[in-house]
Amino acid sequence: MNARSGPSFVTLGVAAEITEALAEAGITHAFAIQEYTLPIALKGSDVIGQARTGMGKTLGFGIPVLDRVFDDATVTAPDGTPRALIVVPTRELCLQVTDDLTLAAQNLRVPVGAEGASQRKNNKTRALQIQALYGGVGFEKQTAALARGVDVVVGTPGRLLDLARQGYLQLGAVEIVVLDEADEMLDQGFLDDVRDIITQTSDMRQTMLFSATMPGPIAALTRTLMRHPVLIQADSAATEATHDTTRQVVFQSHKLDRLSALARILQSPGRGRSIVFARTKRQAANVAEELAELGFRVGAVHGDMRQNDREKSLGEFRRNEVDVMVATDVAARGIDIEDVTHVINYQVPDDERTYVHRIGRTGRAGNTGTAVSLIGWDEVTRWNAISDALGLGLQDPPQWFSSSEEFLAEFDLPNNVGDQVGPARSVKGAALKVKKSQRRPRR
Repeated sequence: MNARSGPSFVTLGVAAEITEALAEAGITHAFAIQEYTLPIALKGSDVIGQARTGMGKTLGFGIPVLDRVFDDATVTAPDGTPRALIVVPTRELCLQVTDDLTLAAQNLRVPVGAEGASQRKNNKTRALQIQALYGGVGFEKQTAALARGVDVVVGTPGRLLDLARQGYLQLGAVEIVVLDEADEMLDQGFLDDVRDIITQTSDMRQTMLFSATMPGPIAALTRTLMRHPVLIQADSAATEATHDTTRQVVFQSHKLDRLSALARILQSPGRGRSIVFARTKRQAANVAEELAELGFRVGAVHGDMRQNDREKSLGEFRRNEVDVMVATDVAARGIDIEDVTHVINYQVPDDERTYVHRIGRTGRAGNTGTAVSLIGWDEVTRWNAISDALGLGLQDPPQWFSSSEEFLAEFDLPNNVGDQVGPARSVKGAALKVKKSQRRPRR
């Protein structure tokens, strides 16, 4: 069950315009990361927030950003030049954060011009403007929006730097900076770009950094770019880097039996929307095609798809038009859905950070979930390193086949379960087409 058991946003001192907008969406009480972050961030202090994906950190930083830009005497009054900047690692996350902030900001209006918040009641007002800036699409709409005036920018590092270097994006007046999923930006090699972006903002800025894990380069970044930050840990970094509400199942799976194991796991009682993680774009496309042929309602998101197709596929998953999404790690960053019941690692993740990010897609916000990892017989050493790093105690997992009694019992499946669940379907989301000769035979 999804339950917010913390204090209400009203009692935490959030602006009435924001609390009313959130209440209309059924959001009235804070999760832990929000409860701890808001009193500090609303005062303008620097914050380091360490929390798993799915614990509500977007509103943890988004509410203070909106509240302070809207009506804080220590922040320069909005005038259409960006006052706040939120840097995210991917296009999908950029769009998701923008949507969340837009919902919370729907009642916010600021004075036209730079007269100041104290004149709000006596002057003509306009809506607070939030703009997503990301690559993979043309510049024209984004530069036109900046020309009209933007108060809060959510963007990916590459596009932010491109727009700043061409003079379209003015960063000097940015007084609030947020780095979201900083460890993912490190993994993608964006850290130098992030430093470049932040150094162009106001020297008197408030900086907030959020990350599921805190590797050395991220810790070093906080020391050089933040002033006396307050560390907020909604979870501890070891075993609690994974959700208490997530059941973790790990077993060795032979590559010739892996598709059958996957198909049967997806028939587990109570299985709802599920994400299957593949290591490569080609594998994501292959697995999606094979599941579709078995009759599953499946979509795919990976790097070889056009941005519009990826957004379409994610939309179909959010609307439950498909209930299985096969994804690569980068493409999955835009999947921000609280009721994913299963995450399945089709192969062992590359490292413990990837594992934490992947299984963080289930067991979110008080829901329960199941995370299943299918480990190749030649991948046990890598899995043992992940288990050791996170203190999971799941080293040397058992060897199961899709017909094993232990496998069937673990997933509460009948002895006569098969792979096919219905007539063959087509893959949603324009996954890569795979020649039949490249597909391995099914058992």
